[in-house]
Amino acid sequence: MNGQLTDQLRKCECCPRKCGINRLKGKIGFCRISDSIQISHADLHFGEEPPVSGTRGSGAIFFAGCNLHCVFCQNYQISQEFQQGHTRTLTTDELASEMIRLQNEGAHNINFVSPSHLIFHMADAIKMAKRKGLVVPVVYNSNGYDSVKALRQIRGLVDIYLPDIKYLDNELGMQFSAVNNYADVVPEVLKEMLDQVGHLEMNKEDIAIRGLLVRHLVLPDYPDNSEKCLRFLADLSLHTYVSIMSQYSPRYKAFDYPGLNRTLTEDEYDKVIDYALDLGLKNAFVQGLESQGHYLPDFNHESPFNTASSISGSSCV
Repeated sequence: MNGQLTDQLRKCECCPRKCGINRLKGKIGFCRISDSIQISHADLHFGEEPPVSGTRGSGAIFFAGCNLHCVFCQNYQISQEFQQGHTRTLTTDELASEMIRLQNEGAHNINFVSPSHLIFHMADAIKMAKRKGLVVPVVYNSNGYDSVKALRQIRGLVDIYLPDIKYLDNELGMQFSAVNNYADVVPEVLKEMLDQVGHLEMNKEDIAIRGLLVRHLVLPDYPDNSEKCLRFLADLSLHTYVSIMSQYSPRYKAFDYPGLNRTLTEDEYDKVIDYALDLGLKNAFVQGLESQGHYLPDFNHESPFNTASSISGSSCV
């Protein structure tokens, strides 16, 4: 562990929660990860947007733990209940070797899933992997609740940012994700990401090589929130690539929340898509409603994903 990483973990401010705990002494904050690298799954993944998964898959590395506690999380087995299993601990060198393995297996990119609380471990591993011969793009696939300061410290190491914009309503963030300032944080995060990598660029095979692609999961019963999120993205830039996801399905604790205890209707989703087009967001990936319930991983299995296709029905309008 290098000196910079040691300093970062001694009083942790890796994410906006700024827990301030000493992870080097085994203390854990909201994410419940100490100073070790814990991953839950690393394999070729075909469930991302078409420019990310492509034809050969994305080299997805799923970190354990999370700095949000979303009641509808489809990865709750590794984000919130990972202490029951589903993890293995790696050194920085071993994580770098996993990246090289995935590249050798044909991955279009290396895709770090939920990296916010392990951002500096990730950065060290990227540097080491590049020395070992990593040449494919690196994807930072986060929930959007990131530290702008931390992102600036890893500038140049990430090629593609794939963040969520979940809410632009702090009450919803608190109610559904146990975070009281998500709506204040995520706009500055997306601005920083766009400043670092620009708009999404693709090669001649339509595979992403650099840039920003923002995800928004449309929640049933909350059209105003979706409109706020899309309006912000339009104001950020009409050239912003956005994935407007219809795949919401009640998961984890969602059945206990009125409004979240059902899937999205076709009318609800179509109205959100129409709103995005009215705003002028032309670079939008959309999904068919058959995606609902289709793409739910089970990390109790060695192969958690039951599909070999990219996000079901996803296409760019």
